[in-house]
Amino acid sequence: MAKKTSQNKTGAFIATGRRKKSIARVRLYAGKGVITINGRSIEDYLQRDTLILIAKQPLVLTDTADKFDIVVNVDGGGIAGQAGAICHGIARALVEASETYKAELKNAGFLTRDPRMKERKKYGLKKARKAPQFSKR
Repeated sequence: MAKKTSQNKTGAFIATGRRKKSIARVRLYAGKGVITINGRSIEDYLQRDTLILIAKQPLVLTDTADKFDIVVNVDGGGIAGQAGAICHGIARALVEASETYKAELKNAGFLTRDPRMKERKKYGLKKARKAPQFSKR
């Protein structure tokens, strides 16, 4: 039985990426390499070169930077977590587009969800682990 792809009626490959509290919904279309995040260009939205580099890593690795147009809706968390979520989502969408990319994306670690999350605050403490100052008297 053939694997069902998540390609919708418009010809887009759809995937979801997550990092910390950020969730990125990614749609991959055949195109020229235009990346749009929340209705803005990638340079306008992420602003820092390092974050743009992080988000584009799967495209550079698979040499598909100029083959797909990407539309991303990202929500939650901070800008760095959102860049990581976009990277994860793009990698998953590329696998939906073609199974040949799966091996190299998996070896590079782009298909693995980063499980690190913010630790919850505990009672009696100021933060997750920071205790109030100790005084003997």
